[in-house]
Amino acid sequence: MSTTAMRRILPVDMVERGRNPFDPPPGLRGEGAVRPLDLLNGARAWLVTGFEEARTVLSDARFSADKVRHRDATSLQPHEVAEMDAAEPLKAEVAEREDGLFVFMDPPEHTRLRRLLTGQFTVRRMRELESRVREIAVEHIEAMKAAGTEADLVSAFALPLPSLVICELLGVDYADRAEFQERTAVGLSANSTPEELARARAGLYAFMRRLVAGKRSNPADDLLSGLIHDVESPLTDAQLVDVALVLLNAGHETTANMLGLGTFALLEHPDQLAVLRADPGLIDNAVEELLRFLSIIQLGVSRVTTEPVTVGGVDIPAGTTVVIATPEVNRDPRHWPAPDALDLRRSRTPHLAFGHGVHQCLGQQLARIEMRIGLGELISRLPDLRLAVPAAQVPVRNEMLIFGVHSLPVTWS
Repeated sequence: MSTTAMRRILPVDMVERGRNPFDPPPGLRGEGAVRPLDLLNGARAWLVTGFEEARTVLSDARFSADKVRHRDATSLQPHEVAEMDAAEPLKAEVAEREDGLFVFMDPPEHTRLRRLLTGQFTVRRMRELESRVREIAVEHIEAMKAAGTEADLVSAFALPLPSLVICELLGVDYADRAEFQERTAVGLSANSTPEELARARAGLYAFMRRLVAGKRSNPADDLLSGLIHDVESPLTDAQLVDVALVLLNAGHETTANMLGLGTFALLEHPDQLAVLRADPGLIDNAVEELLRFLSIIQLGVSRVTTEPVTVGGVDIPAGTTVVIATPEVNRDPRHWPAPDALDLRRSRTPHLAFGHGVHQCLGQQLARIEMRIGLGELISRLPDLRLAVPAAQVPVRNEMLIFGVHSLPVTWS
């Protein structure tokens, strides 16, 4: 499923945030934790905004993530919707899949790929990356300070930090980062034309095919080399390309936007920033609260029912698309007191920023490390960090499925 396609068929008030960029889009708020959702392509789906209901959808095997074998209404064109027979349940194809898009698979296919990947996220590798994350964070902050007293925090810090880390994890030459960042941005933008999307996708696949070929002939101590040479059940080149692309995209876009938007949120909540400055030991709590409060994955998570199912007292037929509204799910007043408040001292309670169930984010440990170290070093090394422009002038990513800021002009003395 293309996130760009989903962005184009959802009502505008469900994907564009209002005057307060930290709150969920206004269209997500309504009556009922599970309610009908009429898509712009003419299809009917169901929107889930309740925390417990979302956990059910994400953990129940009757809700399929397989967008190849089940027709997800968020990826259908209007003429395809018109051709669907609503009275006939959708039928899954049984042919074996040959791709590596594990985020769009169900067990047992998903289980096999997930197990191979989990084996590469070793304790040793995470510990080594933790020290490297700190080195990268300090290097970029000191470079900002050496260049003057103003910077765009996104380009100078928030984007290069996770980009460097994911490049090192996969074994990608950091000199090539501009190519994949540019092509990824095209793929995530709702303003990209079909021709631009096709070119960006072809370029990314060509980039990864070259990388996989290089790792086959010259392996190194990186995750991609491990998937090629250190597993009992080897993957094909096509599967390796898909897996690497999923990890590369997820490994820099999401964390980069959390670092940028998270810093923006702290600067706009000076009382909470003061709490963290006074007690740096709250940084782990702060990271979890920012993940809950901001929820940058807006409406990119959907499932298709494989049989009739009841969620939150609502009966949903087989073959129906269900969309998870993560920003609203993480503001469920039944689960958190004062959910619209940013409270870094809030008791740590599970949120769904990293999903739930078998598809829970594989790189969440690394993302937490990058946020904890990145924000911690930023706050300690730039004690008077502040916005360089009025908050209303900060450009937000309303046209993207992954929310954040395009740039964050900041200054310090």
